[in-house]
Amino acid sequence: MGMAKKVVIVGGVAAGASAAARLRRMDEDAQIIMVERGEYISFANCGLPYYVGGVIKKRERLLIQTPRSMFKRFNIEVRNNSEVEQINPQEKEIVIKNTLEGDSYRESYDYLVLCPGAAPIIPNIPGINQPNVFSVRNVPDSDRIKQYIEMNEPKTAVIIGGGFVGLEMAEMLYECNLDVCIVEAADQLMGPLDPEMAAIVHSYLRSQDIELCLGDQAISMEGSDLVESVILASGRKVPADIVILGIGVKPEVGLATNAGLAIGSTGGILVDEYLRTSDPFIYAAGDAIQIKDFVTGQDSLLPLASPANRQGWLIANNLCHRPIKYTGAQGTAIVKIMDQTVAVTGKNEKTLRKLGIPYQACHAQPNSHATYYPGSSVMTAKLLFDTQDGKVLGAQIVGRDGVDKRIDVIATAIRAGMTVFDLQELELAYAPPFSSAKDPVNMLAYAASNIVNRDIEVIQWPDVPKRVMEGAFLIDARTAKEFERGTVDGAHNIPVDEVRARIDEIPKDKEVLVYCGQGLRSYIVNRILRPKGYDVKNISGGYGLYQYQI
Repeated sequence: MGMAKKVVIVGGVAAGASAAARLRRMDEDAQIIMVERGEYISFANCGLPYYVGGVIKKRERLLIQTPRSMFKRFNIEVRNNSEVEQINPQEKEIVIKNTLEGDSYRESYDYLVLCPGAAPIIPNIPGINQPNVFSVRNVPDSDRIKQYIEMNEPKTAVIIGGGFVGLEMAEMLYECNLDVCIVEAADQLMGPLDPEMAAIVHSYLRSQDIELCLGDQAISMEGSDLVESVILASGRKVPADIVILGIGVKPEVGLATNAGLAIGSTGGILVDEYLRTSDPFIYAAGDAIQIKDFVTGQDSLLPLASPANRQGWLIANNLCHRPIKYTGAQGTAIVKIMDQTVAVTGKNEKTLRKLGIPYQACHAQPNSHATYYPGSSVMTAKLLFDTQDGKVLGAQIVGRDGVDKRIDVIATAIRAGMTVFDLQELELAYAPPFSSAKDPVNMLAYAASNIVNRDIEVIQWPDVPKRVMEGAFLIDARTAKEFERGTVDGAHNIPVDEVRARIDEIPKDKEVLVYCGQGLRSYIVNRILRPKGYDVKNISGGYGLYQYQI
């Protein structure tokens, strides 16, 4: 099986550590050297925000392996505090600089594995280099933030960037009793979410007194020795005792570029399906590489830990003559924000529209488990699927409990190429404390298959006002009591149980749009009216979804 060759791995976090350990398990005789420019290898960078916030008390819990443990268990020589300055592919050697001593030396390789990761994007604005501006990429970063909070007791925090890391840091600083403001250049947080799903997150964060400045960006940071306030493009001035940058990351491709390796259209290192670069003796994995999107096949960058681990493992197999292709990543991700959970997998509407892929969307607001068993909570789930064959393309879920297991079921379904009809068939674990006899995944599937089978036509909230202006008749199928508590302008209240008796009030010569609380009662109204020749459509997500959009 083995090759008994010399393999040098550049970068010792997720992809690098995974490649090294698997390589040793496959080949006891190979010489394996891991070069890491930082002090730490194999650390859990996904845990960094929780260490800053004190949820993870001991920093050593984040250090999965140390250079010593890596040597003892795997006989892997780890050279930390060592930066690779140059790759000479013709000579098959690299130049390594010892960052503590400052001297450089050459090291030869039979195969090189590049896992340099990605670097935080630092905008070029005045004040960005002040000592109370931080990014969160590695253990020393987290140490510095934690120390700063303990020493200086800041009261206000500005987080620049509303992605996953930004939101996790927002929660942690909020838990440290800081006033938190999130500044995001896009008009919504969390890019992978579609706008109506992001609106739920916005509403929740504001209810927790976290301030959001959306569609706005930092243009400078004011203060003499430290940043005291962040000036936004809109002219707003936000007080800031501490600033966290969470704008995102860009692949570290300097070494690869200088070595003449091909770079992909996305700016990541170009690799083939075996994760080989344009040089047959150099492989690459992790946040620095360009990969294929599993759902659409398009080139993309996906800086996530699970794909990085998988890629590192695959490279080790490929080096040991057990070739396995990397089939791409679908972007399954989840984040906890206080007691809300937000999870995504596959593609969102924005991307499907941009790529011209025909799709349909449906929403459901199922409970995390049977409502008669105490402690259930509502989640809002969205499924995206191909209108022709019902193939599942993506999902987004926002809720409290049980979000993780539903997104994982759908992520598995996407990987298996399943359709909404297959999702209906899934027999998922049910008992009242855990689920409902129709699991939320099944519920979404039933709603979606009604659309694919053309048993119902749906319309999304953003399209409703225009249709009503053009003369559509809007029905609120909830009870009179619910209607009084809040409704949509211009809606006629005809509760589902009165539709048959009051059918004369519904015009046959107009388009009829129906909503209820979540979409189930309005679906029943649709089934009553359709056979009678009405041009009727169901508004996806119902008033439950609408109330967040206001």
